[in-house]
Amino acid sequence: MSKTKLSPIVAGVMNWGIWDKNLNTKEMENMINVCLENKISTFDHADIYGDYTTETDFGKAFASSKIAREKLQLISKCGIQMVTGNRDNTIKHYEYSKDYIIWSVENSLKNLQTDYLDVLLLHRPSPLMQADEIAEAVLKLKSDGKIIDFGLSNFTSSQTELISQKTEVLYNQVQFSATNFEPMVDGSFDYMQANNIRPMSWNPLGSVFREDIPQTRRLKKLLATLVSKYHLGSDSILLSWILKHPAQVIPIAGTVNVARIQSLMKAVELALDKEDWFAIWTASMGDDVA
Repeated sequence: MSKTKLSPIVAGVMNWGIWDKNLNTKEMENMINVCLENKISTFDHADIYGDYTTETDFGKAFASSKIAREKLQLISKCGIQMVTGNRDNTIKHYEYSKDYIIWSVENSLKNLQTDYLDVLLLHRPSPLMQADEIAEAVLKLKSDGKIIDFGLSNFTSSQTELISQKTEVLYNQVQFSATNFEPMVDGSFDYMQANNIRPMSWNPLGSVFREDIPQTRRLKKLLATLVSKYHLGSDSILLSWILKHPAQVIPIAGTVNVARIQSLMKAVELALDKEDWFAIWTASMGDDVA
């Protein structure tokens, strides 16, 4: 059972740094405060974000903010080895040795300027990962108080089962949205519900606002009607669609638009009608349910 209470919607910081918005320390500090003011208290990191720089940038902003550590929750991920000037790698690969996992967490703690992570996730599965060795690292990190809870990211049900045979897995962060609903139909969410694993959803708005294809055109047409019905924005409705699933999915929202952040939690309060939920799924599939 999780010892950490995450906010219903998580702030994703992947694009806060040099990969996209390039926020300076003061701007990042302001974003942290805006999220907290709007009841978004959990922040999703990975060591690789910003070519291994965004954790450090966030840590500076967090330290500058003087916010008490217990007021927020920090998630981070490790395992992906990128080819970048900040690492001595010649090819992109994965690393999950015991020593590396421990070193990576300790490095993230230093960069984030904190003593512990609320949740550590393994970023992507590796064919060479050793479940016993991973479990030893997790046990050591927990016993030393450096992580509270442990989970996975982008792992299949069978890969999750492999790891969970050796150590408790409480989360799995996967791609899930109205346009990428495979975890809902391929057994992934069924497995997670059966094993008390909370899904997190990255890219929760999917491709609705990024692509102009028949699928997104159908969804936009439907959403225009639902916006009028519920008096909420399309993004809030799409998040509400995710939140209605009984697997208790936690969406990760990457926006830095203050107005959108202020509206995100409205999705938690929205009671989306069941027929509207199915209408969104139907519009995405382009066909009725069987």
